[in-house]
Amino acid sequence: MESPTPQHHPLTPTTTTATTTNPLKKTLLIMNCLFLILGNVGGPLLLRLYFNRGGSRKWLSSWLETAGWPFLLLPLLLSYFHRRRHHHHPTQPFLITPSLFLASAALGLLTGLDDFLYAYGLSYLPVSTSALLISTQLAFTAAFAFIIVRQRFTAYSLNAVALLSVGAVVLALHTSGDRPEGESKRKYFVGFFLSLAAAALYGFVLPMIELTYRKTKTVVTYALVMEMQMVMSFFATAFCTVGMVVNKDFQAMAKEAKEYELGETKYYVVLVFCAIFWQLFFMGTVGAISCSSSLLAGIIIAAMIPVTESLAVLFFHENFSGEKGISLALSLWGFASYLYGEHKMEKKKRKKMMVMQEQC
Repeated sequence: MESPTPQHHPLTPTTTTATTTNPLKKTLLIMNCLFLILGNVGGPLLLRLYFNRGGSRKWLSSWLETAGWPFLLLPLLLSYFHRRRHHHHPTQPFLITPSLFLASAALGLLTGLDDFLYAYGLSYLPVSTSALLISTQLAFTAAFAFIIVRQRFTAYSLNAVALLSVGAVVLALHTSGDRPEGESKRKYFVGFFLSLAAAALYGFVLPMIELTYRKTKTVVTYALVMEMQMVMSFFATAFCTVGMVVNKDFQAMAKEAKEYELGETKYYVVLVFCAIFWQLFFMGTVGAISCSSSLLAGIIIAAMIPVTESLAVLFFHENFSGEKGISLALSLWGFASYLYGEHKMEKKKRKKMMVMQEQC
């Protein structure tokens, strides 16, 4: 997707990643973190804008989350010409192997299902509530990373998982003032539990991507990461396309565009930019995993909650209740706890390395 893999520090690149200089590795990591941040903030806001102004197609909104995969063709084409220019032997147009293709296709189908669960849940929830629920993804990512890639737990990471879980429970117990106007309590809870299911499923997908990097016998370059992401997005889009065909979403788009509150042109503008921002999210996610770990990707997603919360309140005038504030505070506390634990571990590791160097 070798004997059991050894434990590694969450912020240490996996051994299958291509050897690069530290400055290049840091540049790639920063670039992908920026992609992940932009997509993680912009994607949910644009998707909620689609629903708020008259959009109602669940499969279409799911489809948009990965439909931007053709944008990856340009950087892949540039990468191919770069390899061709700097290598004297014949250059293959694609780096992905058949086994990696199959693994990426399977992960893409899971991503497509996750897209549907997320979009369906968001259609019934405010962005701020959805963002807090998705923050539980860090807990799921940590748990699955421990099982799948032998991720090491510390007291601080366990504390983070507990705090994020309690934050979600607080939201579940206090829903009276949080439902969008005209939304039934049943639909609210459907959205609530579907969002939790989406967080759990993607929390499983992230470590599986890391495991795929580890198990491959091919050197994982950034070009290969982009190819894998394109395959995953293609199959996720294909999964959602089937749903769109069955539910006749393609035929409904023209009518929905004419009735859209912001106008027909802006309807399509919202759809296009939604696809672009979500593609940035997924590209940033797999890039961050290849440069570091699945847990780091989960941490960044959780860290963007305050930004998404603030922008949702600013642009959509959503209610920011006391319960939501408590949940947000618990989420931030959990995130800070995790970062502090990682800082202590990294400091201890550097000190140990210095002692070993002095002994040598």
